[in-house]
Amino acid sequence: MNELTTRILRILVLVFAVVLASTIFYHLLFQNYETENATYYVVQDVSAFEGVYVRNETVSRYAGTGALRYCVDDGAKLGIGSVIAEVYSDEKQIDLRRRITEKENELAVLNKIENPGTAEHAQPANLSALIRDQYRAMIRSREQGDLAAMLASRQDLTVYMSTYEKITNPELDYQARIAALEDEIDRLKAQKTAPDQVIKADRSAYFISYVDGYEDMLKADTVRQLTAEEIASVSDDGNGTADPHAIGKLVDAYSWYIVGVFDNTKLHLSEDDIATVRLESLSRNLRVKVESLVSAGDITKTQAVLRCDQFTYDVVQHRAERVEILRDTVEGIRVPRSAIRFKTLEAEITDEKGNVLGTKQTEYMGVYILIGEAAEFRKLDVIYDDEDFCLSRLDAGSGYVSLYDDIIVKGVMADGE
Repeated sequence: MNELTTRILRILVLVFAVVLASTIFYHLLFQNYETENATYYVVQDVSAFEGVYVRNETVSRYAGTGALRYCVDDGAKLGIGSVIAEVYSDEKQIDLRRRITEKENELAVLNKIENPGTAEHAQPANLSALIRDQYRAMIRSREQGDLAAMLASRQDLTVYMSTYEKITNPELDYQARIAALEDEIDRLKAQKTAPDQVIKADRSAYFISYVDGYEDMLKADTVRQLTAEEIASVSDDGNGTADPHAIGKLVDAYSWYIVGVFDNTKLHLSEDDIATVRLESLSRNLRVKVESLVSAGDITKTQAVLRCDQFTYDVVQHRAERVEILRDTVEGIRVPRSAIRFKTLEAEITDEKGNVLGTKQTEYMGVYILIGEAAEFRKLDVIYDDEDFCLSRLDAGSGYVSLYDDIIVKGVMADGE
């Protein structure tokens, strides 16, 4: 290598070093970007209000004297002629029937334990697992307020525990107890007398055992005519005018309504929308249809009529309580508002068949993201707006912001100039 070549190489290395140093110096002083990662985000807006429950209800009555024994549970479906309740001269006959039911339940459990098939196929390890499962199921049902499920789990738990005890202790025998129970049940049944009155359903309906005095005021047929003042006057404790001769009421239709005044600012519900509601007394959510919305010019005080088609014991125990309307969950890419910019880009014009007819200049909302050391524009497909951020659609496609992009929120060149 001659001296000239060596000098040229030295000059080139020196120029490269100067350019590299200048680039680093420039980025340190003039491209001090502040970025925020584009992350997955979920929102669910909620608006709470005091809800009032409206159903088409007809009060069922009796003479008002004697002891009343219900034969159906709240929320039960009745057919024509179904027995709702029996009336006795005193409480003794009702207590007698309760005792017979308790003895019959105990007898059924013991017969199941003594069934040869139960002991033949039962293994201690399997029974231990079943005991744990039923105990957890019983606790879970208690926390959810499901009394019927809790009692069923308790009965199964009793069977498994007693079976475990029997197969681990062969000398244990329930036959004597079974015989004693059968004798006692026969003796108790011999003391039964016919009820003084049997109250039956005169049509197909659902049954509720309490009357609160709002049955005539709150009708499904006139639910849209209720005023905000009338709704506010309804109390879960009743209006104090309940009929003392009432045994309960029949609900004619499966559908029922929730009415109330709520803030529709963020939810932006419209009539015929399907929404989700959460009741204070219910562990699970319900789906409702928005039947009517009246705002009277103030969206923060929108009077709503919501129809629900789920009718069970849980939803008939109250007339009024706290209700929350939930907007359906929205999933997207969280973009801070401070990062949003607008840029005019060339967009293709296509016909109905997708053929490109030409191009036009279109202004797009988007953000600049940091790729290496350069800022590049990415469009937004906004599906949710909030005061501090918006959500862009997941997988919106090429040219749109994507998950985990480094969004520039502050810094020189963040606006693309």
